[in-house]
Amino acid sequence: MKRPIIGIACMNSQDGSDSALVAVRPAYLRAIEAAGGVPLLIHLTNNLEVVRTLYALCDGILLPGGDDMDPASFGEDPHAQLGTVDLQRDKVEITLARWTREDKKPLLGICRGIQVINVAFGGSLYQDIPSQLPTSLDHQANMKVHRWDLLTHSIALEPDSWLAEQLSTATVMGNTMHHQAVKDLAPGMRVVGRAPDGVIEAIEGAGDHFVVAVQCHPEHLWVETETRWLRFFEGFIAACGL
Repeated sequence: MKRPIIGIACMNSQDGSDSALVAVRPAYLRAIEAAGGVPLLIHLTNNLEVVRTLYALCDGILLPGGDDMDPASFGEDPHAQLGTVDLQRDKVEITLARWTREDKKPLLGICRGIQVINVAFGGSLYQDIPSQLPTSLDHQANMKVHRWDLLTHSIALEPDSWLAEQLSTATVMGNTMHHQAVKDLAPGMRVVGRAPDGVIEAIEGAGDHFVVAVQCHPEHLWVETETRWLRFFEGFIAACGL
């Protein structure tokens, strides 16, 4: 069978000499390959005609992790704890998400990806969990110990969700490295996973468009730490092959 082509949005970055890079972390590529897909990098450009051409080659789209979203995209002023934003990346990724909804092309989101999807479809974000949503749970725990594969907290899944069925569990462990989170849920989406403190950890499309997004980083977990997360990627690839 043909391996589905998965478009993965890149990020603007820099190397050690401060030269500009357009990049994607290899853990996403390895996860997509292991699940049976072929990654295709969608670089950041202001030319949306070029983005559309790359998008047309893809059977599905993955929006990966990264920096904060510009709060102007959901009608808010910047919070004092807002981190680095990239307007070009926001525009490309929001556009990609909306194209997938129009075309019913499968869409997967990870960390920043869940936030982009929620905003693209009409929702909003907490710009800084510690100051806007007080909790005893540290959602940046993995960043502080520089261990991306460390299981940090549980995620309670809705029993009737695609994610619970795909992982064969109603509770799964994840890692955590974010300070923003879904606030007002976008129309047409449903919450299917929460952290112990109530922070939204997973959302899915409520209709016939395959949209699944998680706040954790399963691309760092599926190899050894929590192997069930490979099913997350395999289920996405299967949807892209339909």
